[in-house]
Amino acid sequence: MNALKETVIAALTEDHIARITGLSKGQLRAWDRRGFFVPKYAYDERGTAYSRIYSFKDAVGLRTLAELRAKHRVSLSRLEKLARAMEKDGISHWADAKIWIVNGEPSYLLPGDDNEVKGAETGQLAMLAIIDVIDEVSSKISDLKKRQEKTVGQVERQKFVARNSWVVAGTRIPTATIQRYADAGFSTEQILAEYPSLTQTDVEAALQHEKALAKSA
Repeated sequence: MNALKETVIAALTEDHIARITGLSKGQLRAWDRRGFFVPKYAYDERGTAYSRIYSFKDAVGLRTLAELRAKHRVSLSRLEKLARAMEKDGISHWADAKIWIVNGEPSYLLPGDDNEVKGAETGQLAMLAIIDVIDEVSSKISDLKKRQEKTVGQVERQKFVARNSWVVAGTRIPTATIQRYADAGFSTEQILAEYPSLTQTDVEAALQHEKALAKSA
């Protein structure tokens, strides 16, 4: 895998992976518990927040598995069998596997061999490569970094985000921080220079929210 793609993003949460791959968080957790697909960065105690963190490589492998499951209806038991066979051939991660569908069954190219498909049956073969997901995953990760339009001018509070503080929606910027800048004499333009991802509407919403909190205190 291209080393540059590996550094597109260092860590992905379950929410990120679910959005990128189409797999549910329940499915991801079940595969982890089963030992079928364990996140690269995982705490021993999985019950804590953000205890399952995935790498870019994990995202590519999981997107491939999602294709196999949804589009090609490959059973989990068949995938587990294929994983064991690949491991014997030195393929330890689904992102490293060149997977093909051969006569309706998943198979893979042996490492360093562009011709021999392991597990392929004799006779006429209809092959469909399904491994070209790296660019797709990269694009989806880029989309994760973009704020949704509906969050502009809104504030929110989410568990585990900025210690449960009120933030500008779609960001991790506390509204209290915006207020402190304003109290220090910063104009809206100067605040935007500090936080280029915000808009004038965001700053106004943050200040209005802090004003409302102060009145209700």
